[in-house]
Amino acid sequence: MSAYVIADVQLTGDVGEVEQYRAGVQATLEPYGGRFLVRGGAYEVIEGDWQPGRIVVLEFPSAEAAHEWNDSAAYQAIAPLRTRNMDSKRLIVEGATGDTGATGAES
Repeated sequence: MSAYVIADVQLTGDVGEVEQYRAGVQATLEPYGGRFLVRGGAYEVIEGDWQPGRIVVLEFPSAEAAHEWNDSAAYQAIAPLRTRNMDSKRLIVEGATGDTGATGAES
């Protein structure tokens, strides 16, 4: 079952280091089947008082692959560029299985 890494990030530091991070991320995704679905872009808050920064959504073939990517040596080598220069909230969420029954919080 597909899984997604969803991040809400706010730039807080060095733009040059953020660009280094952005340039290096793609190569770390490929061995785990990861790909960008959303990488910034325009958005519209349609409910609540959420004030997102930059929204990023990554797709992986499974939650296990998403965790393996996040914990990989290649990603961990560039992650400090992100953590030093961005305030981020990230999570891994499994995709829908096709079952119409509620399994978690309703949207």
